Amino acid sequence: MTKVCVLASGSKGNAIYVSDEKTAVLVDAGLSAIEVERRLRSRDINPDALDAIVVSHEHTDHVQSVGVLSRRFRLPVYINELTLMVASTQLGCLHETRRFHRGAPFHIGSLSIHPFAVCHDAVDPVGFTIKDGAAKIGIATDLGVATQLVSHHLKGCRLMVLEANHDRKMLEEGPYPWELKQRIRGRLGHLSNEASRDLLSGVFSPQLEHVVVAHMSETNNQPGTALACLREAVGRDAVRFTLAEQHAPGDIIILDNS
Repeated sequence: MTKVCVLASGSKGNAIYVSDEKTAVLVDAGLSAIEVERRLRSRDINPDALDAIVVSHEHTDHVQSVGVLSRRFRLPVYINELTLMVASTQLGCLHETRRFHRGAPFHIGSLSIHPFAVCHDAVDPVGFTIKDGAAKIGIATDLGVATQLVSHHLKGCRLMVLEANHDRKMLEEGPYPWELKQRIRGRLGHLSNEASRDLLSGVFSPQLEHVVVAHMSETNNQPGTALACLREAVGRDAVRFTLAEQHAPGDIIILDNS
């Protein structure tokens, strides 16, 4: 049985819990340590049961409490070399550091994790697929363009945590400064609803059961708009959609492996 819980998603903090009941990992920890612990416990998840933290990139909304949690719960931190170099001040002393290389799968207990390159304005950002033998989960939440490599890795997933950051028209007509609008919609920014829909359409297969719509802008998007756009990719009732929230943890999603 695979369990996934998006504890937070958005520009103010990101964290995702993944477990197959043998191994449990936290993908990113971009909230305060107190808040990460609170959200875990609110879903009856004991932080002491975590086996590791896996880091996607160095932005504060993904690494804010990685160091504190690593020290507090004696957790190894899996991170690539360039990200570790630029994030060292934010992270502080880690209980243990284990380096990975994008494109090279690695194991944490019973979980097989494959980091793949994404286009984002970080030094060496990655998305992840996570397999536990029966289920494949894809995480792609900070990317400006969906490359063929991204599509390749997301094919065959049963669950995806997929960014749909902004509605193009809302961003264009919204209050952000021009330079920030350019960054968000550029190749190193974030996926629009439409780009996320096109990505989903390209990787959709009968195996896909659930899509968590993630990293949605509170200023330049609306839940109904994002969900309606992504549903165009798969047809009515073909896939379950849920929306990851910024200010509250999502429900635990269970993938039955029987």
